[in-house]
Amino acid sequence: MRISKKSIALQFQILKDRNIMSNKKLAVVAFGGNALLRAGQKGTIEEQESNVYKTCESLLDLVKRDYNIVIGHGNGPQVGNILLQNNAGEKVYGLPEMPLAVCGAYSQGFIGYVIEQQFKNVLTSNKLNKNIVTLVTQVVVDKNDKGFANPTKPIGPYYTEDEMNALKAKNPQDSYAKDPKGKGWRKVVASPKPIEINNKDIVKDLAEKGNIVVTVGGGGIPVYVNDKGEYHGIDAVIDKDLASSLLAIQIGADEFYILTDVPKVCLNFHTPEEKQLDTITVEEAKKYLAEGHFTEGSMAPKIRAALYFVENGGKSCIITEAGQLGNPDAGTRIVK
Repeated sequence: MRISKKSIALQFQILKDRNIMSNKKLAVVAFGGNALLRAGQKGTIEEQESNVYKTCESLLDLVKRDYNIVIGHGNGPQVGNILLQNNAGEKVYGLPEMPLAVCGAYSQGFIGYVIEQQFKNVLTSNKLNKNIVTLVTQVVVDKNDKGFANPTKPIGPYYTEDEMNALKAKNPQDSYAKDPKGKGWRKVVASPKPIEINNKDIVKDLAEKGNIVVTVGGGGIPVYVNDKGEYHGIDAVIDKDLASSLLAIQIGADEFYILTDVPKVCLNFHTPEEKQLDTITVEEAKKYLAEGHFTEGSMAPKIRAALYFVENGGKSCIITEAGQLGNPDAGTRIVK
C-alpha cells in the first residue's frame, strides 16, 4: 500500500506536536482563599471576579513561559454561603436540603465559571489565546477513614443551642461543636485523606494539549466506592491543598505552587524573631512543623501538602502569594 507524502507529513507533525507537548513543564497551582474572597469583603460576585482576575494575572508569567497549567482552589466561604441558602430555603419554602457533597458540586461549578471567565479576560487583554475548562471533580476517600470517627471541620452557619438540638433530633448522625468564641454551635464534618482523583487521566490529557484546567475545587467532592464499585457522596471536606498535591503527583506535575496571603513561609510568625524561609529541605520542614512554627488551619496544612508532593516524586513545591509568581526568588521552596 502506497503512503502519500501528505500522510507522512501529517504523521510527522503529530509526533512533533506530541514531542513539544511532552517537553513543556506541567504546573499545578492551588489558589488560596484570598484568591477568591478577602477579609472584610461581603462576597459579592463583583468582589470575587475582581479578586480572581488579579490572581489570574499573576499566572501570566507561567503562561508566557509556555507552562501547562492545572488550577485547584478552595471553596470555604462559598460553600458556607450555599449552606446558609440551603438552610433558609428549607425553613422558608420547605425546599429539600441538599447534602454537603451536592453543595460542594454547586460551589465547584460556580467558582470554576468565575475562574474560566476572568482568566479568559486576562488572556484576551494580553493578546493570548488558550482554552480554559472546568471539571467538576469527585475525589475518592476511605469511608472508614479515622476522621469520620472524630469530625472536626466546622461548616455552615452558627446555631443557638435550641436550634442545634432540633437539628440533632432531625438528623441524629450529625455532629456539632460549640464555637470557642461563643458565637453558637456549628456542624462539624470529617476531613478525610484523599485517595484518588477521579478523571485524573482526562485532566492530564487536557493540560498536556495546552488547555488550562480548573479541577479539585474545594478539595473535590468527597465520594466513597462501595463493594459493588459504585460511587456515593459523603458528608466531608477534603483539604484543598492536599487534594491538589495528590493531583499533582497523579498527573506527574513538574512543579506545585500553593498560593496564600504571605510572600514566604516564616518561622516565629508575627513576632520580633520572625524569619522568612527561602529554600528548605523536607527534613527541615518536618522539624519546623514538629516544633509548632506552623499553625493548624493556616500554614501547617500547606506544609503537609508540600511535603506530600515532594516525598512522592515531585521536584519542588513553592508556597507564596499570587503577586510573587513572576519573581524568580518568589516564595519558600521545599525540596528533597
